[in-house]
Amino acid sequence: MATQRSGTLLTYEDYCNMPDDERYQLIDGELIIIATPSVVHQGTSRNISTPLDIFVKANRLGEMYYAPFDVVLSNINVVQPDILFVSRERSHILTDAGISGAPDLVVEILSPSTAALDKTRKRELYARYRVPEYWQVDTDDFSVVVLILAGADYEVAGVYGLGETLVSPLLKGFRLDVDDIFAV
Repeated sequence: MATQRSGTLLTYEDYCNMPDDERYQLIDGELIIIATPSVVHQGTSRNISTPLDIFVKANRLGEMYYAPFDVVLSNINVVQPDILFVSRERSHILTDAGISGAPDLVVEILSPSTAALDKTRKRELYARYRVPEYWQVDTDDFSVVVLILAGADYEVAGVYGLGETLVSPLLKGFRLDVDDIFAV
C-alpha cells in the first residue's frame, strides 16, 4: 500500500482524474494505493458475500456491493470496502458512480498491506460518518470482529473464531459459520 503525501489535500475530483491502472482510496485527502487482493482474500470475500447476498435478497432488505465500488463519504474521503450493504430505506445514497454517503454495513478483509489502515484510520472514518456496523475479517487468525456504532466510536458486538457462528446485530436472523468464511 503506497500513499501520496504532498502536503496538499486531494479531493474527489482529483480522485476521479487518477489513472485507471491502480486502485485508490482517499482518506482525509490522502491518496492511498490499494494492492490487488490475494487468492485467500478473494475467496474469503466470496464466502462472506454470497450468503450475505442471498440473505439480503431473500428478505428484500436492500442491496449488496463489492470492491471495487466507490463509497464517497465526503469530498476528501472515498473508500472501497471489500463488501458493503445498503438498506432499502437508505437506497437514496446510491448513484451511478457508486454510493454517496455511509452504507449500513461495511466488511473489510484484513491483509498484511491494509490491516493497520482498516483497524485504525478506516475504523475512525466509518465511525465519523456513522456506518452502523463494521466487520473486520482477519484471514491470519481466522476471526471476525463485529463492531456496532455506539456514540462516536464502535463497540465490539462479537469476536468470532473457528467453530463459532457469526451473527449480525443489524441483519436480524443472519448467521454464518466462521469455518465457512475461511474455507478457501
